Amino acid sequence: MENEICTISIATNWLGDEYTFYEDHKIKRTYDSNSLSSDKTEWLEQKQISKQNKDKLVKNCPEEFKETVMLILDYP
Repeated sequence: MENEICTISIATNWLGDEYTFYEDHKIKRTYDSNSLSSDKTEWLEQKQISKQNKDKLVKNCPEEFKETVMLILDYP
């Protein structure tokens, strides 16, 4: 596994939703689908992430990683 770049949370209310970006352009999403089903994990490609979630990810991204994350997400 390549090195982790950063983890960005786009959680709303009490359900977790975090995306971890890696140097090899892999994206891992860890999320809660409901209060009884938490910490589910899936591996995504940038094309599987909605425009709305890409907007949130870029907005919440630490400034020092923003350029790299935007490149991985093919944003805009």
